[in-house]
Amino acid sequence: MTSPEVIPGQLVLVRHGETAWSRAGRHTGRSDIPLTDAGEAQARATGIALAGRHFSLVLTSPLGRARRTAELVGHGDALVEPDLAEWDYGPVEGLTRTQVRENLGRPWSVLPGGVRVPVTISGTADVPPEQRPAEPGPGELVEEVAARAARVIARIEPTLLAGEDVLLVAHGHLLRIFTTVWLDLHAEVAERLALGTAARCVLGYDRGVRSLEHWNVLPVLDDDTEDLG
Repeated sequence: MTSPEVIPGQLVLVRHGETAWSRAGRHTGRSDIPLTDAGEAQARATGIALAGRHFSLVLTSPLGRARRTAELVGHGDALVEPDLAEWDYGPVEGLTRTQVRENLGRPWSVLPGGVRVPVTISGTADVPPEQRPAEPGPGELVEEVAARAARVIARIEPTLLAGEDVLLVAHGHLLRIFTTVWLDLHAEVAERLALGTAARCVLGYDRGVRSLEHWNVLPVLDDDTEDLG
């Protein structure tokens, strides 16, 4: 008698709640910028949406805004996974896209332009020392971010294939690039995947192939309405 086929679990992704920098459009990589009051409310709302779901494995980025989001979502015991840290933006840390473009004098976006660009201004001068990146450097290549995502997938996929659900709490660009790796797409496709603060996404499997089930489901606050379409 053959054993019944195991139905794979679902992978839920949650971006951290709003910070002052995410609200302003500043690239927030390794700077440890805390959640705003609105960001904490967003995280609690996402927690309500996920209430009652059991996750066999919950991982969070080591950065404070993600760990606080995990706590407010209801998973203060989440395991810290260093590979879930946000893209190290290097010289463009703290700068908006407009600031980088004006400084370079040409069009630019982090995808596909990359972060290793010769900007002559600093985006972290107004950041307290304790919130600045510990080891400022040249920044990561997108391929390095994708490699980190692949390592996380290798860690969690056995749990998913055993029929159990997994929750990851991390950051905008990291999760967007993670999703392109999950779907075997080029990392630059991540630029087309808008992801709001405290939004949740669901990845899974369709007939044995990794799939995207829901994307950018925003937290419901006050009279907001939720749309999975």
